[in-house]
Amino acid sequence: MDLLPPPPQSQSVMAADGVPIATYDLGDPDGPVVLAVHGFASSAYANFVATGWVRELHRAGFRVIAVDQRGHGASGKPHDPAAYSMPRLVADVRALLDAHLIHEAAWVGYSLGARVGWHAAVEDPVAITRAVLGGIPDGDPLIRFRVDQATALIRDGTPVSDRLTQAYLTMAGRTPGNDLAALVALVEGMRGGPQPDPARPPQQAVLFAAGTEDPILEASERLAAATPRGEFLRIPGRDHFNAPTARAFRSGALEFLTRS
Repeated sequence: MDLLPPPPQSQSVMAADGVPIATYDLGDPDGPVVLAVHGFASSAYANFVATGWVRELHRAGFRVIAVDQRGHGASGKPHDPAAYSMPRLVADVRALLDAHLIHEAAWVGYSLGARVGWHAAVEDPVAITRAVLGGIPDGDPLIRFRVDQATALIRDGTPVSDRLTQAYLTMAGRTPGNDLAALVALVEGMRGGPQPDPARPPQQAVLFAAGTEDPILEASERLAAATPRGEFLRIPGRDHFNAPTARAFRSGALEFLTRS
C-alpha cells in the first residue's frame, strides 16, 4: 500500500520570459499564506508534500502556495543557461504572488529555495513578512558541482567520479520528471550570480536551520548572526539531503511561523 499522499494538481503561471511555472494552492483558502520553495533537483511534492510539511501547515491553519521552480517538477525546463539566474527565480515567485492575488506571505525555503528566499525578502520586505531559510550557506553551494562530469554523463553515460556531483544527480534521478540537462543548465546559469550578502540581510524575522551533519552549518550560522532578527535551529543528526524530512525542523518552523 502506498502511504505517500497523491501529487496535487498544479496551476501554471507564465513567467515574464514565457517559461510556465507550476504552482500548487493547498490548505485553508482563508488562512495566512506560506510560500513553499524547494531546493535544487527537488520539487514542491518531494520537499513539502511527501515530507509532511503541507499537512502540518494545513493543520495549523495556513494556506500553502508551493512552487516548482523553473527547471524542476511540472514547470518549464529550458536547456539554455541564460534562462537561469537569481533575478529570474525571484521574479518567478513575484509573478505567482501576483497571479494568486497575494499581497503578503511568509516564506519557507530549503537550499536553493532558501537562497531565493533571502533575495526575495531583501528586495520585497512588504510582501515577504517572515522567512524560514533551511540549508542556506553564505556562498554558492553549487560551485563544486562538476558541470563537465554531469554533461559527459548525459552525453554518453560516462560515470561521474565527483562525490558531491553524484549525490546531487542521484537525488535528481529519484524525483519524477526531472530533466538532468535543465538542471545542469541551471547550475551554469546561476554560477557567479548574487549570493546572500551578510552586509545586506533581510530585516524581517528569519529562522535559519541546518542539519548538524551538514558541512554548511557554520556558514548558515554566520548568516543568522548577521541578520538583525535572525534565529538559528540546529537539526540533530541530519545532513543537507535529509534535513527537510526531520520532524524537529517542521516543528521549529511551525512554532516560528505561528508566533505572534
